[in-house]
Amino acid sequence: MERASGGPGRPGGVSPYLLDSAMAATAAGVALWSVYQDGTPRPWWVYLLAAATALPLPWRRLRPLTVLALATAPSLVISIVAHSANPQVPLSGVVALYTVAERASERARWSVLAVVVVGNVVGTHSPNGALFSLVTSVGTFVFGSLVRAQRQLARIQAERAREAGERAASDAARAVAEERARIAREMHDILAHAVSLMVIQAEAGPVVVRSDPDRAIRTFDTIADAGRDAMVQLRRVLGVLKDPDAGRQLAPQPRLAEVADMAERVRGAGLRVELELPEETDALPADLEAAAYRIVQEALTNTVKHSGADRAVVRVRRAGEVLEVVVSDNGRGVPPTADRTVAGRTRAGRSVGGWSGGRGLVGVRERAAACGGRAEAGPGPAGRGFVVSARLPLAAGATVEREGG
Repeated sequence: MERASGGPGRPGGVSPYLLDSAMAATAAGVALWSVYQDGTPRPWWVYLLAAATALPLPWRRLRPLTVLALATAPSLVISIVAHSANPQVPLSGVVALYTVAERASERARWSVLAVVVVGNVVGTHSPNGALFSLVTSVGTFVFGSLVRAQRQLARIQAERAREAGERAASDAARAVAEERARIAREMHDILAHAVSLMVIQAEAGPVVVRSDPDRAIRTFDTIADAGRDAMVQLRRVLGVLKDPDAGRQLAPQPRLAEVADMAERVRGAGLRVELELPEETDALPADLEAAAYRIVQEALTNTVKHSGADRAVVRVRRAGEVLEVVVSDNGRGVPPTADRTVAGRTRAGRSVGGWSGGRGLVGVRERAAACGGRAEAGPGPAGRGFVVSARLPLAAGATVEREGG
């Protein structure tokens, strides 16, 4: 079955059909001149056959095999009835053969080459003529094949470039989405923690302002400290957004040592916080310390806002090559309707039998996963209180820090 392997081109913006029509006119002129120069008077129909060899050429790109057959048939008739008037290799035949080599299917191309070689050997009256025809025909076929290969290579390269562009765009979109999610987590953690403490303190202020002025002063000092701390961290986040050249080093990177200050602010809200931190944190990767800090911050924020607890325990310790973070409280825990359907603990941010974590607990799980670890949240022993725990591999944290730096 005839098949054109390449579509019509538009060199210089000119219609390919216009170019092929000009080529057909040129080939027809050469064929007519060859008959005229033969020196023997020829009837009119020989001139008509000579011109007919070039008439199909404008459609050569769409039907290369058909055009070759239509161009060859009149030439064969002339070769039989007026051999001397027919060129050794008609220009229309060269163009048609080139088009077949460039555009036809593999099977059609090689079949045509075989027929042309046999025809040149059998149909030529002298060895020199046969050699000339073979060199011209095979050379034309080789040239068309080279152009075909070049076009295929160009298509492959264009396809690879398109795929590379799509991958780059996809990677860029994914990077933007990840960065937006990271900034959203930072904003949530900063604002949720600070605003929760400020609201609770502000609600308690009017109650104690008359009965215990000193406590009221401490309450307002706590509100101011929480606001100042939030402003400092927000400036660091906004600095990343304002400066397009800012790297991850400008992003907020709280350290584990700062957990003590955070616990002190939470104590000002009326929640007793017991704290256990590693004695040395200098050897810990910065990203790992930041993740542990934010996990503790989110857990304490939830305790202050939702649990009704008066006591929380924060334990951060190194167990081999893992940093363990556990925050528990003695609050009311999971509501009774959900508690009956929760079997054991559930992963943060996922729903198991009716209980699901909020946005903050989803952020806890994402932070742990970013460090190569995992986080869980659920009711405490016997359904009392609530526990948030995370295990963060130290080696993964070091890898993340090197990649980020």
